[in-house]
Amino acid sequence: MSITDLPFRATTDEACAWLAQQTGAPWTLARLLEHGLTPYVWLDYDAAYPELFGDANGGYAAPIFFEGDIARLAAGSDDVVITLTKDAYKIVARLPEPGFRRRLDELRFQKKDLERLAGKLKHEAQAAPAERPAKAAGASESQLGIGKAEVLEAFARIVRMDLDKALDEAIGIFGDDGARVKASARKSKRNAVWNPVTLALGLHDAYRVPLGPLKRAFKSHDFLQAWEGDWEQSLLLLGK
Repeated sequence: MSITDLPFRATTDEACAWLAQQTGAPWTLARLLEHGLTPYVWLDYDAAYPELFGDANGGYAAPIFFEGDIARLAAGSDDVVITLTKDAYKIVARLPEPGFRRRLDELRFQKKDLERLAGKLKHEAQAAPAERPAKAAGASESQLGIGKAEVLEAFARIVRMDLDKALDEAIGIFGDDGARVKASARKSKRNAVWNPVTLALGLHDAYRVPLGPLKRAFKSHDFLQAWEGDWEQSLLLLGK
């Protein structure tokens, strides 16, 4: 299957076959989801949910991105359940319980997403072997959390508190039951790291820090770039 043969919205089988051709490795639905591809399901217009469809009286392709819905698919479910999606105007919409159920063969993947993934994988495969361990280590560290100095650099100027002291006291959102990665300070406070997404959401909810400065923080600090996708996804799910 060539690029031109790949449909605009490919079935799971088509997406897996095309990626197998591009990468020389087998693909499954679980692997597609593991690499962050967003599946879609076509929703025919339903007059019972006019706010979901708006002017799209013929229906529209609804994305599946909620963690629980994706986890269910990745675990090998024999059908699709959508509890959270976007409406026809791309606004996050929570569906009525227990969600919309569809057949597994109704899943579709966008051509542009598949092409982007194939390009990314080819680029990584061509990278010098010596570069790969450093990149993997950096990604692992960034996913663990950020240190106190980085927290202060990113957020100290936009909060009305002594953030340095709050981090040291490590209570509330600053402790292990909040944003601090559990047990990261077991041996020494200097080893403590915080999840910046959880921390930023806590600063907004508990300390009324405006979202604007928090959003700018994720865009203006290099050490937060690895977290920007998680931050935006969290805001999306919360409707903020």
